[in-house]
This record gives sequence, C-alpha cells and structure tokens, in this order.
Amino acid sequence: MSVPLAERLRPQTLEEIVGQRHLLAPGKPLRGIIESGELPNMVFYGPSGVGKTTLASIIAKQTDRHLVRLNGTTAGTAEIKDVIARLDSFLAPNGILLYLDEIQYLNKKQQQTLLEYIEKGSITLIASTTENPYFYIYNAILSRSTVFEFKSVVPSDVVPAVERAFDFLRQERGEPIESESGVTEHIARACGGDVRKAMNAVELCVLSAPMRDGIRFVSLEAAAELTQKSAMRYDRAGDDHYDILSAFQKSMRGSDPNAALHYLARLLEAGDLPSACRRLMVCACEDVGLAYPLIIPIVKAAVDAAMMVGLPEARIPLADAVVLVCNSPKSNSAYLAFDAALADIKSGKSGPIPRTLQNVHYDGEDNPVKGQFYLYPHDYENHWTAQQYLPDALKNAEYYRFGDNKTEQAAREYWNRVKHKEG
Repeated sequence: MSVPLAERLRPQTLEEIVGQRHLLAPGKPLRGIIESGELPNMVFYGPSGVGKTTLASIIAKQTDRHLVRLNGTTAGTAEIKDVIARLDSFLAPNGILLYLDEIQYLNKKQQQTLLEYIEKGSITLIASTTENPYFYIYNAILSRSTVFEFKSVVPSDVVPAVERAFDFLRQERGEPIESESGVTEHIARACGGDVRKAMNAVELCVLSAPMRDGIRFVSLEAAAELTQKSAMRYDRAGDDHYDILSAFQKSMRGSDPNAALHYLARLLEAGDLPSACRRLMVCACEDVGLAYPLIIPIVKAAVDAAMMVGLPEARIPLADAVVLVCNSPKSNSAYLAFDAALADIKSGKSGPIPRTLQNVHYDGEDNPVKGQFYLYPHDYENHWTAQQYLPDALKNAEYYRFGDNKTEQAAREYWNRVKHKEG
C-alpha cells in the first residue's frame, strides 16, 4: 500500500507547519522553548490532523534528540518498559524524546510507569491527546508537564497547503493537473480544520480525475462528492460531541433559533438523534419550564414523533420543537428551587416529618396530645389553609421564587390574594 500523501508531504520545519500561529509564530512561548533547545515535558492537546505529531518530529530533529514513538491505542506497560530498558542503548547526545500519542488510552498505572524517568530527565515526554487532558491524563504527569492547546486550522491557512499538495502531485506523477475554479477553497473549507484530511482529499481528487486532452482535470463537482461530510468533527465519546451538545442547549437557552438549528443540523448529520432529543427535552424543562409549562408535553410529542419516523424525517418535528423552545419565554425558577432544596438535604438539613403530614400511626400512651390534626385543604375556601409542611428545622426555608414571566406572575398574584385573605 502506498504511503498517504499527508505523510509524504509532512512538514520538515517549523515554517512549513500549517496554522498554530498562536504557538509557533516568532515570539510565541512554544516557539521560544523549541529554539532554546531546553525542552520541558509537554502535553499537546487538540483535534486530529492539526500538526501535533509533525511538531514532535520537528522538535526531535531540531533539538538533536532520539525520537521514540508510542501510541496509546496499541502500547501497554510492556512497550513502555521496553523503551525504558533500552535507554542506555540509544545513541542520543541530548537524550530521548518519547512521543506518546493518544495518551488518554493508557490507564493510570501505565502512565505512572514513566514518572521516575521523567523526573530524572532520562526521558523528555511529549504526550498528545484529542481529549481534555485534565480529565484523561494522570495528575502526576500533568503537574510535571506544560499543556499546549492546538486549534483546528482555519480554511485560509489550509489553502496554501492544498495548493502545495497539487504542486507536489504534479511533480511526483509527471503529468499536468488542473482544477476547476473553487476546488482549492472548497477542499480547504471541507476538511473541518484537519490538514491531513485535506491532503487525503487532494490525492483522492487527483486519482479519480479524468484525463482531458492530456490534462488531468479536477472538477468542483467531484471535489464536493469526495469531501462530503468531511467538514464535521464528531466523536460520540469525545470533546467534540459534548461541545456540540453544550452549544445546542446554550443556543436554545439564549433564544437564538439560528444557532440552535445549526447545532441540531450537526447532531443529525452525524446521526446522533438520541442526544439531540435528550438535550431538547432537558432544555424545555430546565430553561423554559414554568414560563410556558405546556411546552413539556409539546416537545415530548415532537421527540416521540422524531424517534418514531427516524432520520432523515426526524429533522422536521425536531426543528419545530427547537424553534418553539428558542422563541418561548424562559424560567429556571423550579430548577433552581429544587437544587436549593437538594443542597439542604445533602448538608444534613432535614429533620422529622411534621406529625400532621405523616401517614396515620398509633398514638402511644406516652403521647399526651393524640391525633394527627391534619387540615384537609379542600375543606377550606379556595382549597387552601395555612399549616406547616416543612420539618421544624426548615420551617422558614424558601426555595421557590416566582419567575418574572407572565405565567408565574399570574400564579403569584393568585396566591397572594388567597393567602393574604386567609391571613
């Protein structure tokens, strides 16, 4: 099998790396560290295809260190110990640079194996991960490392890399290659910030392009077909998944239907119907809530319809529900009230249930005042009468406060009239 174009075109210098100017531009901290030759242990955090592995290779070459690569998806304790056992056999005047890709797949014990050698300086570690390092990397490793976050590469930075890829293939294949206007820009946009994906798309476009009068011609239509769905990063167990879900709910909470529909489209394009439905239901209850209580059964009906018909038709009831949630008044009064009550429970504030509310029990001879004395609200005007419902320790607690929306304010006025009259 031939080596992928992305590997054949892998940058060899810092200047050739696409994007990451916030880290590698002259005067930036990581650039200065590399040029100093004194390397700390580092964690490279960011999406795939943005230069983490490439930069590790360049760092090893530029600082004259022997590069050893391990991947967390395949390496285990035995492979790590094998590297350690061969430390003295590596001919590297400035030591070993261990590049540990996908470190999040190593368990705590496997990561701990490296600690002693990192501290002694026998190994300089560069660990890379596509997941939040503060969730997936052992604290002892993090405390001995500097975290650098890599960003998705913007299309304007990908364009020169795509052009370079076409030029490289022209020379490598020894044949003229032309592309229709807009092909380069389309590939740069469609790669979703992943330069490796862009390189692969260029190669696919060239391999599939027909010859016209001795020229291999890449059409915009062909490029669009080969890059469809490429622009979206989505991993159901990763950060991108939770970032999209977070943006989806926050857009609905913020009453922005355009943004909410955008994130709904990303979820459904990835086929994640269950997550979209779940967040939609949560938002209806948590963020609209008592400002428009009927929204809960309405959204539930839309979710049921979506799950029944499946994709792609599920987009129709879900889009209706998302716009309804965005345009509805908002209230989190019940949500906040419950959390306040729960906080008291967790802190130990409770106490016995008032006798008037207990299930009817036998009054012992030691009880001087016998009877439950519960007041049945329906026996009173407006179906309400004053009595204590909270335990004695919390009898003055106030968890719920009426929201400032029309529905809750109407309820507040009603109960103020009823309870004031009773009082």
